[in-house]
Amino acid sequence: MSNIHIIETNKLTCSFNGLKAVDNLDVTVDSGEIFGLLGPNGAGKTTTISMLCTILKPTGGYAKVNGYDIVKEAMQVRRSIGIVFQDPSIDDRLTGRENLYMHANLFGVPSSEQKQRIDSILKLVELEDRADDLMRTYSGGMRRRLELGRGLIHYPKVLFLDEPTVGLDPQTRDHIWKYIKELKNTHDITIVLTTHYMDEAERLCDRIGIMDHGKIIALDTPSKLKETLEGDVITVKAAQIDELTALLAEKLGLMQSVIVDGALEITVRGGRAIMPRIMEVAADNKIFIDSILLREPNLEDVFLHYTGRNIRADNTRELHGFAAIQRRKIR
Repeated sequence: MSNIHIIETNKLTCSFNGLKAVDNLDVTVDSGEIFGLLGPNGAGKTTTISMLCTILKPTGGYAKVNGYDIVKEAMQVRRSIGIVFQDPSIDDRLTGRENLYMHANLFGVPSSEQKQRIDSILKLVELEDRADDLMRTYSGGMRRRLELGRGLIHYPKVLFLDEPTVGLDPQTRDHIWKYIKELKNTHDITIVLTTHYMDEAERLCDRIGIMDHGKIIALDTPSKLKETLEGDVITVKAAQIDELTALLAEKLGLMQSVIVDGALEITVRGGRAIMPRIMEVAADNKIFIDSILLREPNLEDVFLHYTGRNIRADNTRELHGFAAIQRRKIR
């Protein structure tokens, strides 16, 4: 992986009605890496990506993508990037091949190169046999694969993926992850993705930036982020969970704890030795423990540690992603 910065921001800021959605952001993305941007809805990650894609203009600071200023050289930036939106953005009245031809023309791909590029992309995303079928006959996973391929039609330097696997079943998500890895390796591009799935971030990303309240609050490789917690995670389920939390803080000094979905999660060193003591405190105070589990920290724990809340995909379809930005601009 190269150390050349293909994306760099300096005090990048964006405000809406006095509220800073992105607050003096300084971040760099190296050429050839997969960079993940994690954060709860409203953290500022989509606004950040929208500025980098020239969909939004910053209200302060500046940024460069592929060496071009996102405001002064917006057209050059657009020629350098590909975008796969969270919501479907392909025409289901056309075939897969026709969609690719349409976007090749929109991006100014020379007509002499279009067929070779499209055939190559169809092979990469394993849609050769369905290339001439109407998009409306495609499954959700097939559509997503075609959208990934479409984002590469003009050989971009940077591919932005906004929630690339949201709403897909586990098997299809696994396939999409494989294609994303292949896209990076075969086309030598940089990929920036937003996701609510921790397993997705851990499997795909070379580095991860955790964003909250418009700022990057943690940034490193997945393994180093997990190392910052320095301990095991003990998960305790009990009826009187609030009372137990207070007792463990008082009796055992277990202060690094948080209640998640009704269960107490405690980060400690030497978890195996601590577990019997937790059960002893509970028994002494007539608190029945339903279950107690020990595991190593994961990215969900890291996110919880830095933001104080869980990251969850919003099943209510609250406006987020690029659709939210577009809706906001229309208003």
